[in-house]
Amino acid sequence: MNADLFSDSESCHVIDLQGADILFYPNFFDDEEADYYFNELLRQLEWTQHRIRLYGKEYDVPRLSAWYADQGKSYGYSGLRCAGLPWIALLKTLMSRVNALCSAPFNSVLANRYRNGADGVGWHADDEPELGSEPVIASLSFGQHRCFQLKHKTHKSLKKSFILPHGSLLIMQGKTQANWLHQIPKSSKAMQERINLTFRHVS
Repeated sequence: MNADLFSDSESCHVIDLQGADILFYPNFFDDEEADYYFNELLRQLEWTQHRIRLYGKEYDVPRLSAWYADQGKSYGYSGLRCAGLPWIALLKTLMSRVNALCSAPFNSVLANRYRNGADGVGWHADDEPELGSEPVIASLSFGQHRCFQLKHKTHKSLKKSFILPHGSLLIMQGKTQANWLHQIPKSSKAMQERINLTFRHVS
């Protein structure tokens, strides 16, 4: 999908994919707001470099992250188990803005910080049991534009890719996580930092 299709509109775009329910707001925040939130997220969040074990060896996860949630909530992904940090006002404000569009009972947010093109996240689905069978995942992007790719879990010929720009919102819901994988691929191009927030409900 060509990102230029979205460059002149602030409206919602339905990403038409078989067995998915995806809404895209490329200009959810204007540039001034997006710049403010990007800088404040860099400054206020407690960024952590996690390590994972693969085939008996430990590796740095290729991004920094921070997990915020209601008291007592924890979340596991990529072999990691994270206890939620206490909410801060900045994240509560952003969650309320997102909830104006999707009235989901979010109780947590995973923040990822991609420092350059060497940082990314591989193919996966947000389908952990604690997210439920049809989770609503609301994803805010700030900073460097990055390519977002999707591919069907069983029909490998079904693929889609487009750019997530500064200040955009992507909402994945329904059977999207059951049927599709997604990733932010690494890039050899020179890139600035990107911050992504994915609001979700953990049971």
